[in-house]
Amino acid sequence: MKNGAKRDAKAAARAAARAQAVPSHPLLAGPRGQASGARDGVAAGRAPVDPADLAVVEPVRPAIARSAKARAKAKARRGARRMPVEKVIRESGRWLDIIARKTRLTASQKQRIIKETVRSFSTYFNTGFLAYRKSVAEAEQYASVEWTGEGTLIEDIAGRQYIDCLGGFGIYSAGIRHPRIVEAVKNQLERMPMSSQELLDPLRGALAELLGEIAPGNLQKCFFINNGTDAIEGAMKLARLHTEKSGFISTIRGFHGKSYGSLSLMGKAEYRIAFEPLLQDVYFVEFGDADEVEWQLRKARDVGLEIAAVVAEPVQGEAGAIVPPDDYWPRLRAICDEYDVLLIADEVQTGMGRTGKMFGVDHWNVVPDIMCLGKALGGGVMPLSAFVSTPEIWKVLEKNPFLHSSTFGGNPLACAAGIAAIHVTLAEDLPGQAAEKGEYFLHGLREIQARYGDVVTDVRGKGLLIGIEFANTEFGYSVAAGLFRRGVLLAGTLINAKTLRIEPALFIPKEQIDEVLNRLDDTLKSLT
Repeated sequence: MKNGAKRDAKAAARAAARAQAVPSHPLLAGPRGQASGARDGVAAGRAPVDPADLAVVEPVRPAIARSAKARAKAKARRGARRMPVEKVIRESGRWLDIIARKTRLTASQKQRIIKETVRSFSTYFNTGFLAYRKSVAEAEQYASVEWTGEGTLIEDIAGRQYIDCLGGFGIYSAGIRHPRIVEAVKNQLERMPMSSQELLDPLRGALAELLGEIAPGNLQKCFFINNGTDAIEGAMKLARLHTEKSGFISTIRGFHGKSYGSLSLMGKAEYRIAFEPLLQDVYFVEFGDADEVEWQLRKARDVGLEIAAVVAEPVQGEAGAIVPPDDYWPRLRAICDEYDVLLIADEVQTGMGRTGKMFGVDHWNVVPDIMCLGKALGGGVMPLSAFVSTPEIWKVLEKNPFLHSSTFGGNPLACAAGIAAIHVTLAEDLPGQAAEKGEYFLHGLREIQARYGDVVTDVRGKGLLIGIEFANTEFGYSVAAGLFRRGVLLAGTLINAKTLRIEPALFIPKEQIDEVLNRLDDTLKSLT
């Protein structure tokens, strides 16, 4: 109504302006010295003029005086094109030739690509990455530019090989370029790359069925998107829709993604502060402390706060492989049932066998109400994530399925990768291998801890989600840098190297584990 009143007032003002403008028009004026009405508005020798035919002469508005700062901004926006169209076509064509090339690059071609990559990151992408990446800061003569990889090994463009214990932060559970997964995506690419958005996509249905069959308990209905934070956002929306409540309980140091909703669940100040205010009805508790969750829910109930769900990782990954007490997840399940709130398991990093079970919650035989997956779900070949829930909870999305949708989520290429990833994970018993190799790795790391106990303060983990904690961040970075120079990839928790994460392919051979342990021992020896 307010907007309508404003429109009416503006229309009236314009009409008044027109009424005032008409008498002053030269064609309506009488001869010089004579009143305009003396001859009924008709100039000598001229036909009468209908005022409605006259164009309204709008007053000329003065130009806005711009400050020097505003002029500088306008000039910067115009910018200067660095490449004419013809050069953009040539450059893109050159890169397409490089991508298609089957023969080895010459030394000069490699050096050119290295220099161009560093320059492009600095000029067109994000200069900050160059300061944080060991591939630049610790690569000695030339920056390390990734070029190819297979299984557990990565080779940079200069031919330097690395044992991959980082796994792209957990996406390479099935290894790099697993042939069965790559083949599935290539075959689907020859048939149909993306969805029509109208016809039913058979691979989306097939992957949904497979996921519904392997998911814990009565989890059955799912939605596919592209990365972990998308899955968390979808789970949050589903929880709010089903419960008709808005609040969430999350954990300190928990990591759930960096889009707005999932960032609101983030338990780390360094990621949150720059984007405050986030969602306000989120409350944080210590990870692993079920009593604090119950206290928070009791307090919320007593003061009338509405909590939709409790959100937690089975094992905190980005926090440094923090394993909770064995009674934590069973108690969470019982507490959420008692207080009538949903339990959301963030399995983006722990799912698909990483911790030695197909899903992290399987260690404690717990069935959450909603489960989020990502990273390894795409087999290390395609971006793919999902959130899965029960048919009962899912009903709120079925009346209008477009309440939550995605253009690229669940596309045929990603679903082909997901189907192949599930097949490989089960056929090769990757969870069982992760359990066995994880125990072997942990045993070797604890032996090293015993020898360097003054600097290695803790070794922990489940399966092949392992954390090594050092006395301080600076020493941890020195260890990671030393291992990088010795051909081993691992990293801290994004911006903190006090704890280094180990997340290799789940089938990593014991011989490579021994080699990593030897290189770690050599690194520590050189630093102490």
